[in-house]
Amino acid sequence: MKKLVYILSIAAATVSSSCNNDFLDTDNLYEKSYENFYRTPKDIDEAMSGVYNALYVGNPHSNESIAANLLSDLMLGGGGPDDISAKNVDAFMDPAEDTYRDLWIETYNGATRANIIISKVAESDYSEFFESEQEAEQFKMQTLGEAYFMRAFFYFRAAKFFGGMPLITEVEGARDVARSSYTETFGQIASDLKMAIETMPAIPFSQIPTSQYGHANKWVAEAYMARVYLFYTGYMTNIEGQATSEIPLAGEAGGSITKANVLSYLEDCMNNSTYALADDFRNIWPYSYVNQSAGTTVLPWAENEGLEWVGQDGLSPTFGTGNPESMFVLRYSTTNWDWGQEYNNRTPLFFGIRDNSMVPFGQGWGWGPVNPKLWNSWDDADPRKKGSILQMWDAEQGTGGYQQDKGDHETGLFNKKYTTLQHDDPDGEDGVKGMFYFLYDMNNGDPLQLWAAQDFIYMRYADVLLMHSEISETADGMNAVRNRAGLSSIGYSLDAIKEERMHEFAFEGLRWFDLVRWGDVNNAFGDQINVRNSGVDAVYSVQYRPETKGLVPVPESEIRLSNGAYEQNPGW
Repeated sequence: MKKLVYILSIAAATVSSSCNNDFLDTDNLYEKSYENFYRTPKDIDEAMSGVYNALYVGNPHSNESIAANLLSDLMLGGGGPDDISAKNVDAFMDPAEDTYRDLWIETYNGATRANIIISKVAESDYSEFFESEQEAEQFKMQTLGEAYFMRAFFYFRAAKFFGGMPLITEVEGARDVARSSYTETFGQIASDLKMAIETMPAIPFSQIPTSQYGHANKWVAEAYMARVYLFYTGYMTNIEGQATSEIPLAGEAGGSITKANVLSYLEDCMNNSTYALADDFRNIWPYSYVNQSAGTTVLPWAENEGLEWVGQDGLSPTFGTGNPESMFVLRYSTTNWDWGQEYNNRTPLFFGIRDNSMVPFGQGWGWGPVNPKLWNSWDDADPRKKGSILQMWDAEQGTGGYQQDKGDHETGLFNKKYTTLQHDDPDGEDGVKGMFYFLYDMNNGDPLQLWAAQDFIYMRYADVLLMHSEISETADGMNAVRNRAGLSSIGYSLDAIKEERMHEFAFEGLRWFDLVRWGDVNNAFGDQINVRNSGVDAVYSVQYRPETKGLVPVPESEIRLSNGAYEQNPGW
């Protein structure tokens, strides 16, 4: 089995200092610095690894998928009695002052590293390292485009949570600058995405080496422009009450991103990227892994259903037809307590079944029990229902031995897309260990909770199709997604899009932001839900606070460090 190698190095960007004495040698002969680095493609690859490294965050609440899922109406707080922070986030209560600080910090770690690459690569010539000028130019344009995309990604990720951000786009940019307005922030994001789209080569996904899987490309930038457009125009229209259908671009040139621009980008992606829907929605998720050669089936139900995981190596022949749907992902590795747990996908850990170890499902912390309202309202004929929600006490699903009363807000339902998976060693040597322990030939003997090397999918091709339908107000893209699930075609309506997105992307970190941009967040909460709290019958209910405008608090420590430059968000 192929063993994945993850590059997690962070390129040094320190600037060496010198003395005033002219006779002293001021060259840094031993360490990489701003002056002597970024000269070779190898330098650039290492520096770009540093940019992607900022995608990893330590605090689970700063993890986009964990935070956004807890905020949404599809999941409850859960956990144990001591998991107060998860419950506070879920209930829109004022959390600890630095709950989201890692997200804020990593935004500027990533943006700063991208700024340096943009500055250095723009002025460099790499032709001596390639066989042709064309190859050198393609390398340069891809690198610049990736850096612009990643800077946009970091600011977008932060702005969805915090609102207007302090914008630092220069290597020597001023610190402690005031927060930009919401429109200025999204104008910069859109400008960077436009630059990324116009800069990166139009290489079809089917021709991109598997070594670049997880990296951004032109098609990913086009898809994100649509996501940014929908979120900004929706937020301004439905939350701020300032109806708009375009994003004003940053910079002296002005201009804007319009609906027509976005549709053009999406259609370019649909027509030329070679991304496509996986044959079965359920094959996107690791529970469908059936390794015929090793005789290993993670979940017998998956084999009975004829499923076969598409894997997470792009179009690698390791997994047959490969994965044509995942466009942009966060790659994870195994880890240990010393390396930093953020390099392990902690979403399956925190959202895993609490204190129950049942092959093929390992135990987790029990955050985010699924709202039974979703299960009860979802048509059983839609295979995505059982493909997304894991029902307890279901022998077919491997949960017949579930023991309840291990945690709070228990509903008997957990997410199935991101959960801990385990099985017996096919060779009969190591007993029961995590799925990825065997899949990637790990030698990490740490507990199951450090074996989750499942990619987190930021962007799937299904979203390209659904966003195209929503923006164009046509049904073709939506029906392609429905037809993949075996459902009949229907006519376009915004309500149909809303339901389709809820079912297609449940627990993928998108629902909360959809509720906010549609203005549906005000009415999505308040239901009385019967639950079990550590063995006691209880009623769960949370109330969204409209005065927060869908934003979380800026970390108080950052406000103090800004010397008065930052103001706290409304309602916090």
